[in-house]
Order: sequence, then C-alpha cells, then structure tokens
Amino acid sequence: MSELSHARAAKEDLVSRLRGCPDVVGVGLRRSAGGYCIQVNLCDETVAEEVPHVVDGVEVRVTVVGRISAEG
Repeated sequence: MSELSHARAAKEDLVSRLRGCPDVVGVGLRRSAGGYCIQVNLCDETVAEEVPHVVDGVEVRVTVVGRISAEG
C-alpha cells in the first residue's frame, strides 16, 4: 500500500482523468492494510471497468453507491 502523500498525488491524477464523468459521485482516500488506497464511488456499475485498478502504484477500489442527493 501507499503512504498518504503518495496516495494524495495519485488521487489528484485520477480525479483529473475522471473529471466530467457523470457517473462518478466521489473520489477519496481510505486506509487499507499497510497504507492508503483510492476509493471511487460510482452511481452506476456500467463505468466501473473504465476506472483503473492502480494509479501511480496506488490501489483503486470502486464501489457502486447509487445517486447521491440532498435530503431536505
């Protein structure tokens, strides 16, 4: 796994790549065994295969969470 600073840089690279994809509802970092990985949340599984499994040596995990909306 990766150190936090390395994972942050890889996350920013991935965010740039995914910018404009309407099915991406969130990109963040999460702890994993021995370090950090990138967490990508999608509203639909159809684009899951387009998300890379690794970015700059940092593991990427994808979760389909559905559409996110504010509750009022």
